[in-house]
Amino acid sequence: MTGEPASLKPIHPEAVPAAIEKAEHYRLLNEPGPAESICRDVIRIEPDHQRALVILLLSLTDQFGRPGRSRVNEARALVDRLAEDYDKAYYQGLICERLARAELRRGGPSAEPAAHNWLREAMDWYQKAESLKPAGNDDAILRWNACVRLLRDRALGPRAEDRHEPPIE
Repeated sequence: MTGEPASLKPIHPEAVPAAIEKAEHYRLLNEPGPAESICRDVIRIEPDHQRALVILLLSLTDQFGRPGRSRVNEARALVDRLAEDYDKAYYQGLICERLARAELRRGGPSAEPAAHNWLREAMDWYQKAESLKPAGNDDAILRWNACVRLLRDRALGPRAEDRHEPPIE
């Protein structure tokens, strides 16, 4: 094949369950690119497939901090397509938490204050998700606790100019 790029081929609807399983498998192997591709194929034929939207969102956040285009806007747009309010709040929190972790991996003078701000925003979303949670689902609490531990263990705080000091009278 030379010249023009090849066209995408649609998958068959009966292949969707196996494709979703394969996408999850690739994510577990820390290969978000193939997982992302598979989810895009599923969403192409089933645009509202909730599991495919979630795996795609997770695959995009797995790539935060890697070279290439930013995936944040696309991940946030996928959250808007989720059906449940709990899922929307939970995954907004997860996006923020993963942005914080990407900042810490990146390093540099602004990384820790930026990570602090992202973690605080994640915790706000997890708090909202907790109020919407289905019975027996403490995932938002588990993520909240992970954020608290990261803030505490790394002693993360806002930039000095972001700290609000009471005026001296």
